[in-house]
Amino acid sequence: MSESHLEIERHRAAIFRTDLSRPVRLAIEWSILNENTTFFDYGCGHGGDVQRVANLGYSSGGWDPYYYPNNPTKSADVVNLGYVLNVIEDPEERQRSLLQAWELTRRVLIVAAQVLINAPSKTQIAYGDGIVTRRNTFQKYYEQEELKTYIDKVLNVDAVPVALGVYFVFRDEAEKEAYKAKRFFSSASTPRVRIPTKRFEDYKEKLEPLMAFFTKRGRLPVKGELENEQELLSEFGNFRRAFAVVLQATDEAEWDAIAYRRSLDIQVYLALTHFTRRPAWQKLPPEMRHDIKAFFGSYEEACEVADAKLFSLGKPGVVEGACQKSKIGKHTRGALYIHVCVLCELDPLLRIYEGCASRTIGRVDGATLIKFYTDEPRISYLFYPDFDTDPHPALKTSISIDLKSLHITHRDYETRANPPILHRKETFVTPSYPLYEEFAQLSQQEQELGLLKNKSDIGTREGWSKCLAEYGVEIRGHKIYK
Repeated sequence: MSESHLEIERHRAAIFRTDLSRPVRLAIEWSILNENTTFFDYGCGHGGDVQRVANLGYSSGGWDPYYYPNNPTKSADVVNLGYVLNVIEDPEERQRSLLQAWELTRRVLIVAAQVLINAPSKTQIAYGDGIVTRRNTFQKYYEQEELKTYIDKVLNVDAVPVALGVYFVFRDEAEKEAYKAKRFFSSASTPRVRIPTKRFEDYKEKLEPLMAFFTKRGRLPVKGELENEQELLSEFGNFRRAFAVVLQATDEAEWDAIAYRRSLDIQVYLALTHFTRRPAWQKLPPEMRHDIKAFFGSYEEACEVADAKLFSLGKPGVVEGACQKSKIGKHTRGALYIHVCVLCELDPLLRIYEGCASRTIGRVDGATLIKFYTDEPRISYLFYPDFDTDPHPALKTSISIDLKSLHITHRDYETRANPPILHRKETFVTPSYPLYEEFAQLSQQEQELGLLKNKSDIGTREGWSKCLAEYGVEIRGHKIYK
């Protein structure tokens, strides 16, 4: 797990502690809502989100027909219509509320509603974190695709799924595409200095913004993209000469690897735009256009490369082969399991394949592992909330999506007396994961003691407890005690 990923996780953890509703929390996590934007909650209920957003230091306001009918409705950069559509019985009033919220929106409208997902019994259950008011008993539960279709039709837009039951609607097409691309961009660390040449040390402070830019975009900047541009150009003449000084002090292969990963990120993003209205060249954000020119030469070439990868997924054995060849993740007879933090390090084919699921349901909030089935077109998101702290965490819930029908199935294991548990946690991550060594040492000790030899018997909590009792050992933290 990279430093930047850890920072994101810390930021998310801090947001979770504020008790914000899920849609508003997601808007902050993705930097849609921040200290530079204004926020308005249309149908704010008791005003919990309004107050909590204000407590973060952001400009915040709200209106509700029952609790705050006298508050003025105001335009804002980000408007939240959270769990309001569910409780409006009259279809015309429901549509009018959506349109009025959109009229107040300057940049992004958040629309959230309770959705229905399949249960193993073939029935459907509601998935969501609440309603706006208890005064009205009416509830309309949407299916995920139904909610998108409704938003798109009423507002004449292309709403972007963020999570189950949560959509972002953007005013600006370029901002929308920048958000969608950001979801598929992998994080990278700036290569460390190996040979601190005198010239590099003399200009290190001036060169650091250039290094940070290349780490983020995988290419050199063009005019107007770097804050200290004039300072660098007056000293070196152009960015290429300045970067040559960086290359003398660092490993060029590491920079090449960053550029290659950025080109793959773009391929994943473009492949998944095939399912919607692929944006016109001029609708892409400027930095994305520069990326495409640098890596592919033209938009047409980039789209052809991306589509070739996407269409190859329909060929028999391609997904299974990509899973089998993966050096990342845990392999079983019918699946590949990976931790969510290593998704962007996978073969781009598998990243696109996973994107076929997440493009429909957005990011599955709180998921720990992703399961790629090799014998059927299905992906599951598995929730192990104690993955880091519990040496053998139990499965809490799972959400699966059938990639043929796009049906979503939810399974709850939390109330089961004997849920499945994990072993060999280091196999789901990579050596850069902060707890990798701790996980690996425990697995090695368990292997040496013979605890892992009967795989079929230890896959559940009861089976594992029985095994430990037979060997006369117990595990506390990630250490074994006799």
